[in-house]
Amino acid sequence: MTAERTVPSPGVSPREHGFFPPVSVLPPRGTGLRLPSVPPRPPARLPLLVADGAAVLPAALLLTGDRRLPLLLVLLAGLSLLLRPRDARPAGALDELPAVCGRVVLVWLAGAALWAAYRPESALSLGTVLAGPAVQTAAACVLRAVVHGQRRAALRRRPRAALVVGPAATAQRVAAAVLRHPRCGVRPVGIVADRPDGAEGVPVLRTDEEVERAVVQNGVRAVLAVHPSVRVEQGPLLRALAGSGCTVWEVDAEPAPYPTRERLAGFSCRRLDFAPARGGGFGKRTLDVLVSGTLLLLVAPLLLVCWVTLRLADGPGVVFRQERIGRDGRPFTLLKFRTYRPADEHESATRWSVAGEHEMRWFCRMLRRTSLDELLQLWNVLRGDMSLVGPRPERPYFVTQFSETYPGYAARHRMRTGITGLAQIHGLRGDTSIEDRCRFDNAYIDDWSLWRDLCILLRTAATLVRPTGS
Repeated sequence: MTAERTVPSPGVSPREHGFFPPVSVLPPRGTGLRLPSVPPRPPARLPLLVADGAAVLPAALLLTGDRRLPLLLVLLAGLSLLLRPRDARPAGALDELPAVCGRVVLVWLAGAALWAAYRPESALSLGTVLAGPAVQTAAACVLRAVVHGQRRAALRRRPRAALVVGPAATAQRVAAAVLRHPRCGVRPVGIVADRPDGAEGVPVLRTDEEVERAVVQNGVRAVLAVHPSVRVEQGPLLRALAGSGCTVWEVDAEPAPYPTRERLAGFSCRRLDFAPARGGGFGKRTLDVLVSGTLLLLVAPLLLVCWVTLRLADGPGVVFRQERIGRDGRPFTLLKFRTYRPADEHESATRWSVAGEHEMRWFCRMLRRTSLDELLQLWNVLRGDMSLVGPRPERPYFVTQFSETYPGYAARHRMRTGITGLAQIHGLRGDTSIEDRCRFDNAYIDDWSLWRDLCILLRTAATLVRPTGS
């Protein structure tokens, strides 16, 4: 007889429930859509660039009479490169004040240093260096406020038609909230759901034909996905709408467990990009090679000590090799120091965790508690199998189970897997919620930046210096 296995409740770690049976999935919607391909409206960058350029003129008055036109040109060039408008919904001048002030100060310091290097006899006075950025920042904020005000007024007059995708009850709640706040510049015209909930409100669209008709007749240019399952269950539909020129936003109907920069009627949201993840670019790979190569050289003596200790204490077979799933579902061989010996290959591939096993030697427990057993994965990073920062790789057995059970889990494989990640620095390691992990991982991929990778690496290093233990 085979023991009955149950599907775990959302947000509960897999070890508390065992393994999972396959879950039936409804046929994907959107594969038969025939939508007109309209290129998305390019962001209006020119007004903000003009505002930033015009803000230099009041500050340039401080330079009149000194024949310092080259410095003015340096400032204009710096502004064109540094003060780039954000590609997002209309913001406010006060929200942008810290970034504008910081960039203006950098431009003035660079310009003053460059001028002093070439014309030391006529270097800028301290009063000019202090007053110039203040005048320019104030002018930039005033002019940007005018631009943003005009944009918000235009959106109130002609809001963007939007479809809301997700469970009918949640979608109706989000749609009603957005309609109550016309300043959002979004007007829901339809809800895409499998079944209506009986409540009055925005019309529910249940077939591809109804979706096509709503998009064409209303000129839909925005899509709001209001449930974590939408990304997977309605993936073809979202890709089809994005391909037709719509901007797709994932809206958290409940409080988001991670920081967010965007808000829609008070809901946390972030833009979904259905193109290949930006995190696979040259900058991320360069960081991986430089840091992993340097760390391998620095920790080589420590790796040798660990290898010798494990060899003397536990015999041959110090390096543990295991198949894991990486970017785009491609398997690779992950390297670790061996801290336990499974009974057979089946146990190695399907047993979830061995943390805290009483038979584990003290040195092996120390390696696992301090994550020193993971140091060999720096070689995986150098080879290109992994990245320093990204979703943690998992074994094929669990990838299959989790992808069928947890919406959004398969989307984690848009990026190279990593040694550490956003989920790990928030304490999601070992026997913790898989649902929470994939939510943090997808948020990291959607909002990826090289600076965020550096922050995660620094927080990981701080955790290793001050281990909490478990």
